[in-house]
Amino acid sequence: MTEELHEQRGRKVRPEELEAWEALVATARRTVADGLVVGTSGNVSVRVGDTVLVTPSGVPYDRLTAEDVTGVDLEGRQVLGALVPTSELPMHLAVYRTTDAGAVVHTHAVHATAVSTLVPELPLIHYMAAALGGPVRVAPYATYGTEELADSMLRALTDRTACLLQNHGTIAYGARLAQAYDRTAQLEWMSRLWLTASSVPGRAPSLLSGEQVAEVGERLRGYGQRE
Repeated sequence: MTEELHEQRGRKVRPEELEAWEALVATARRTVADGLVVGTSGNVSVRVGDTVLVTPSGVPYDRLTAEDVTGVDLEGRQVLGALVPTSELPMHLAVYRTTDAGAVVHTHAVHATAVSTLVPELPLIHYMAAALGGPVRVAPYATYGTEELADSMLRALTDRTACLLQNHGTIAYGARLAQAYDRTAQLEWMSRLWLTASSVPGRAPSLLSGEQVAEVGERLRGYGQRE
């Protein structure tokens, strides 16, 4: 690792930032491998202190290396790297400014995007909606990369950890990259489930009530292994 790699945009890249960057790139590549994005669509970010590491604009994820570290502060000023950050930076920063998010994943997942064009809220087809805070809302359409889209997204994210973006895709956040990615995958799976069930001629899928999903939410608080 050269000295040039450790010092970009006027300050050194910290070891924890390099480690977080490697995890970010791996997650970004996973979104492609799992079919959640095509080409350079979608983007991933992770917060390290007051720095947000984010995928750069228009660069295929399989070409990213440790030398491509791209980071901004919470006001959007670039502090690391020479590559231009993703055009969806306003959405990522809006999440970090208003929540305790440690990571954000944005995709153009096919089934979730299809759902965003049909309904204002993903119907409660499965109890795992509770893992996202409740019924997943659809943020009204706005041009990508704009503050208008970021504001629309924030309204849809109220008391939620994921939402759909109308005619656009998904966004989810978590304390860690793995959690943000898992929530993204759950949202795509539930969207596919609802579309599949809804496609049966002459039948309508049974849906859960808000009370049933809320009950699951309480149970999920104690789910998994204790740290």
